[in-house]
Amino acid sequence: MARRKALFHRTRISDKKMRHLLECFCLDLSATQTAKMTGLNRNTVNRYLRMLREKIAIYCEQCAPMYGEVELDESYFGGKKRGDKRGRGVTNKVPVFGILKRGDQVYTQIIRNASKAEIRPIIKRIVAKDSTIFTDGWGAYDGLVLDGYKHYRINHTETFGQGKNHINGIENFWGWSKRRLTKFCGVSRDHFHLHLKECEFRFNNRHLIEKALYEKLVAIVKRF
Repeated sequence: MARRKALFHRTRISDKKMRHLLECFCLDLSATQTAKMTGLNRNTVNRYLRMLREKIAIYCEQCAPMYGEVELDESYFGGKKRGDKRGRGVTNKVPVFGILKRGDQVYTQIIRNASKAEIRPIIKRIVAKDSTIFTDGWGAYDGLVLDGYKHYRINHTETFGQGKNHINGIENFWGWSKRRLTKFCGVSRDHFHLHLKECEFRFNNRHLIEKALYEKLVAIVKRF
């Protein structure tokens, strides 16, 4: 009988344990819980989880252009607030730009700042022309109509949006991601990108049952 190809190349653990590790990942267990369930060393678990997240990050970048009704927003992760600064004025935090197609997928990217020069190229790359875009009043979104989009703004100082005119979807994603990341008791900046993409991946596959998610992960591991 032909031997089944190992999921990861040059692994020092059995394919059976690797598949068990993936099952634990599907359940969103911590590294400590996964080590206990698989019988693997905690450092070994962390190493393979990092490899898995790297493959997931590559997969997430293969997304097709979004179209239809799309929400845009930025958020800030990690660090500590200094003084009373909030939102775009905070320091020592990682700025992230997000694009959400309503009822479907989200895309995230770490940015240097929330300027038009930083954000606009991402929008043009990810959002198809003629899409309807919803944003807040931030100046970086000025001129989207000239780029071929239908653009609606939400003024949070006056209202939280009515009917379709809101960005609740992307704001809910930010809240969910931040709550989920708290279980890691702090994520280093070096690894934050991978954890962010994991949040993106889990959100985009939130409707999959455990078995389907496992099969998708196996396919990603084999492909990338």
